[in-house]
Amino acid sequence: MVLEVGSVLPGKVTGITKFGAFVSLGEGKSGLVHISEIANSYVSDIRDYLSDGQEVTVKVIGIDENGRINLSIKAAQPQKPRPAAPRRSSPKPSGGAQPGADMSFEEKLRRFMQDSDSKISGLRQYADRRSSRRKGGR
Repeated sequence: MVLEVGSVLPGKVTGITKFGAFVSLGEGKSGLVHISEIANSYVSDIRDYLSDGQEVTVKVIGIDENGRINLSIKAAQPQKPRPAAPRRSSPKPSGGAQPGADMSFEEKLRRFMQDSDSKISGLRQYADRRSSRRKGGR
């Protein structure tokens, strides 16, 4: 059996710890499946997913300089296709629609700059009025 990164192999769980599970790969070889490589969701207790003696399919994701084998159960499972992001057509004026919907980056940036300038202008006027009151003028 040739062990190299990327190989998908059958194995048997031989031990479970709080940080992972040891898997026997045959021919006296074994590796560790870290808790983060067991499932695509958060794993609080490994025993909810694995048990001693369970047959599993693992993928070799690393072999360090000391010969330790890092394995992954979730990487050995077929990936679910992700839904494609909806493609946007040419930018349309929103005309009262939801703000930011179907606007280009440039249009969003232009609106942001206008809003920002307006807010800064209002703050400056407020600050000027306050400072003139302190000086004795109204």
